[in-house]
Amino acid sequence: MKPENVLTIGIDIDGTVTSPSSIVPLMNESFGKDLRYEDCFEYNLANVYKITDEEFDKWLDENGERLYTEAPVHGNADEILRDWHSHHQLIYISAREARHRAVTLDWFSRYDIPFHEVDLIGSHDKLAAAKKWRVDLFLEDRLENALQLSEALQIPVFLFDTPYNQSELPPLIHRVKTWDEVQKKVQVLNLARTSV
Repeated sequence: MKPENVLTIGIDIDGTVTSPSSIVPLMNESFGKDLRYEDCFEYNLANVYKITDEEFDKWLDENGERLYTEAPVHGNADEILRDWHSHHQLIYISAREARHRAVTLDWFSRYDIPFHEVDLIGSHDKLAAAKKWRVDLFLEDRLENALQLSEALQIPVFLFDTPYNQSELPPLIHRVKTWDEVQKKVQVLNLARTSV
């Protein structure tokens, strides 16, 4: 049994640990557009780029490895995750496909980002994985995931603020702009749990 002050933190990768804007230049290059990250008001980029879901899936199939290799770190996520690693369980749960495990782990290694588990589930439905790893909270950028996880598991979700996830949020979902803000909220959450 883990100590009370150790949190199991479920962490999305794309748009959470990687910069949420990193896909836009690659899609602009491929589809001859000049969109800005701020123009992406919808998570489904097929709609934003006015292409079919099939065209987007084909694009991601062909360009996923490059996208995952070139994506920059989101702010100072790497520093904070290194700080957390000795205090909490870091479980990355991503919609990436299992075939992208090598490129994902190479990226983690290049930026010295620690982990306890990396679970590439190949689907946006992260509920089963979050249950399996018994996460205490989740870090996410996709609104639909945040709503599902917070409601089904009754856990806090920290939702990174993006143009594509604007909405009224229920009490368990906390909108955050930076990793520093997440770190402060995790400290407060941990204090609240251990003082009960």
